[in-house]
Amino acid sequence: MNKLAGLFLGIVTVSAIADPPEQTRYEFTQIVMGVSAHLVFFADNEQKAHDAAQKAYARLNELDGVMSDYRNDSELMSLCRSEPGEPTPVSDDLRRVLVLAQDISRRTDGAFDCTVGPVVRLWRQARKDGQLPEAEALSSARALIGPDLFEVDEEAGAVTLSRSGIRFDLGGIGKGFAADEAIRTFESLGITSALVDLGGDLRVSAPPPGQEGWTVVVDDGSSEPYSIRLAHGAIATSGDREQNVVIDGKRYSHIVDPRTGMSLTTRASATVLAPTGAEADALASAACVLGPTEWGLIADRFEGVESAVSWSEEKSSSPSILTTRSMRSRGFPANEELWTP
Repeated sequence: MNKLAGLFLGIVTVSAIADPPEQTRYEFTQIVMGVSAHLVFFADNEQKAHDAAQKAYARLNELDGVMSDYRNDSELMSLCRSEPGEPTPVSDDLRRVLVLAQDISRRTDGAFDCTVGPVVRLWRQARKDGQLPEAEALSSARALIGPDLFEVDEEAGAVTLSRSGIRFDLGGIGKGFAADEAIRTFESLGITSALVDLGGDLRVSAPPPGQEGWTVVVDDGSSEPYSIRLAHGAIATSGDREQNVVIDGKRYSHIVDPRTGMSLTTRASATVLAPTGAEADALASAACVLGPTEWGLIADRFEGVESAVSWSEEKSSSPSILTTRSMRSRGFPANEELWTP
C-alpha cells in the first residue's frame, strides 16, 4: 500500500529537555523495504543510539527477506512455489504475519486479503500498459484469492497451500508488522520512547520525555492537514491520491477489492489508529475498499481502533467522510459526518 500521501512527523523541532536530562533525541533514515525507514528515539548516549539503530535496521532487513513479494529469494515467494497439499515449514515471523492476515481477512469479510497477489499483478501490468486486464484472466486470478486457500499449523510451524498459483501479497500489512518488530527491538534494548515510520506506516512507543505524545500531522487529501498526539500505538493512511491511472477515460486506483478482483474507481482514503502497526496498515486498506458505510458496520469488530474514511464517486467533488467519535476528539476536522462504533 502506498502511504506517500499519508503521514509525516510534526516533531522535527522537539528537543530533549528534562525528564530525564540525560536522554537525547536521535534520528536515522535508510531505505528499507522499498521505502524511507525513519527512526526517531531517545537514548542515553550516541554509541547506544547508533547500536540500537543498527539493530533495528537489521531487523527490518531481515523481515524484508521474509515478507517481500518483489524478491524471488524471499521466504514468502518460496512458500508460493511450494507443493499444494504439502505442509511447508516456515519461520516464526512468516507464521505470525500470515495468521494475523488471515484473521483480519475473515473479520473484514474479505476486504483485506493477503492472497490478492494474482489480481494485484494483473492491475500492475494494466497500469503499465494502459489497458484493462482481460476478463478471463481476472476471473482465473480471482479464483486464487481467499483466506481459506491456505492453512497455518501454528503448533507445527507450517503452512499448507490448497492449490497451485496462490501468490501472497503482504503489501497491506507487512510494513506495519515490521514497524511493530522494530519497536520490539528498541524495547529489548531498553529504549522506551521511539517512533518508527516506514513510508507512512507509523508505530510509536512511549512519548518523548516531557511530552504527552508524539505529534503526527495527517494529510490524507480529504481535508486540510491536521495533527494528533499518539503514544503506544500506530497510525496508517491508505489512499490513491498519487497512485491511479486513467484507462479509456475512467480512473482506476492502485487499490484492488479482493472480493471482486476489480480496481477501485472511486476516490478513497482512510486513516486508522490501532494498537499495532499491522492492524493499522491492514485496516486502512480494508476501509478504503469498504468505504465509510460498510466500514462503519464492521469497525467495532476491532478493539482500540479509531478511523476516518473518505469516499467519493468518480466525478464527485464532495466526498463522504465519516469518523469515529474518538477520532474526532483527537482533532479530526469537525465539519464532517460521524458514526459511533
